[in-house]
Amino acid sequence: MTTTAILQARMGSTRLPGKMTLPIIDDKGALELMVERVSQSKTLNRVIVATTVLPEDDALVVVCERIGVPTFRGDPTDVLDRYYQCARTHARNDVLVRLTGDCPLHDASVIDQVVTYFLSARYDYAANTHPPTFPDGLDTEVFTYSALERAWSKATLLSEREHVTYYIYTHPEEFRIGNLANAVDLSAHRWTLDEPADLLFIRRVYTELKMLGHTFGMHDVLDLLRRRPDFLELNSDLERNAGLRLSLELDRQMGNRR
Repeated sequence: MTTTAILQARMGSTRLPGKMTLPIIDDKGALELMVERVSQSKTLNRVIVATTVLPEDDALVVVCERIGVPTFRGDPTDVLDRYYQCARTHARNDVLVRLTGDCPLHDASVIDQVVTYFLSARYDYAANTHPPTFPDGLDTEVFTYSALERAWSKATLLSEREHVTYYIYTHPEEFRIGNLANAVDLSAHRWTLDEPADLLFIRRVYTELKMLGHTFGMHDVLDLLRRRPDFLELNSDLERNAGLRLSLELDRQMGNRR
């Protein structure tokens, strides 16, 4: 069975415009570094970048063409539809792995753990985020094409269309759901890229671990942070999943409640 990672990425960001291509190390941006790291996975057969049809995202297509990664372009706001149309076009018979391009510290071995966990019990959906016990930025979701298709056909709320898997994991009565927990709760760590402070943190991590190449993993970052706890102060005050919270607030304002 083929396992395909569909990696969401876009240039538009109100908090950190152009964040996917801002240089982090060796003139490489988050998207390029993310693809490098994800490509080390032993369970993924291929990676596709799903971006939007907006002209500003032409830059991401250029990056992907240069590094040899296929792209799909779809709806800028209905992210569930973009993701579904990408899977429908390229991966209808595959196990799907959802990743986001703003996680340039992702660890391929964590992806492998979640994929293996998903396959071990014939889940419809499995992740490492419900509840989260891995650092923010190592989020991995694995699901079947049929689960994605059902969510696409039934999701109606703004939050469900903007956040690809929200309908799935909030409907346990419809899907067989599993969650992989880390042995130690590391969810307080923030390793994702949404704010200028995140960019500073990630740049410093890459600079310190440059001698390991771009193959360092979660435990290498944790070891670094034990030596340099001051790095933790750079972005520890930022909120996890702020985008989802805002979507849910808009749902309530529009009167869209289940």
